[in-house]
Parts: sequence; structure tokens; C-alpha cells
Amino acid sequence: MAIIGDKWALLLLPVLAEGAKRNGELMRRLDGVSQKMLTQTLRGLERNGIVVRQDFQEVPPRVEYRLTPLGASLGRVVGALDQWVIENFRAVEKARIAFDRAI
Repeated sequence: MAIIGDKWALLLLPVLAEGAKRNGELMRRLDGVSQKMLTQTLRGLERNGIVVRQDFQEVPPRVEYRLTPLGASLGRVVGALDQWVIENFRAVEKARIAFDRAI
């Protein structure tokens, strides 16, 4: 649960599901993430076997991140959750408004 409970991990999975990405592209795609938080999140995902880091040993440095098969399977689950949010956002918003008016 700690893996999918992390905000940035949840946002990274769909981006990495598109294919291998470099650090700079991930920074651009995850609006608001700091370099420190992105690095910590990627390391945590790598530690748990969700992401693999490939260092091409070039100058200037070139590193790419991609999902492992385990990460791809998690990405499918997270994708289903994303779809639920899209489909039910208005109903949840309506329930919040009704609740707030009642208190």
C-alpha cells in the first residue's frame, strides 16, 4: 500500500507506462514535483521492483527510467483507479457539496 499511497508514484506510473523517460521529461510532466522528491520517488519504485533505471554511461549523462513487468501490472491497476475517478468525479463533488450544506 505504501507504493501506491504515494502521490508522486501514482502520477509517475501512467507517464512511465507510455515508455522509457528521462529525468527532465519526468520533471516537465509532473508539474510541481521537486528534483529531490522525484529522485526519492524513483528510487523507492526502483527498490520495490516497479521501475528500472538505465544509465547509458555517456557524457553528458543519459539515464532513462521505465516500468518493469511488475510495474506495468501495477500501472494497469492504477489506470483502472484513474478511470473510476474520471467517471465518478462529478458524483463525488455533488456528494461533498450536499454534505457540506447539511453540517
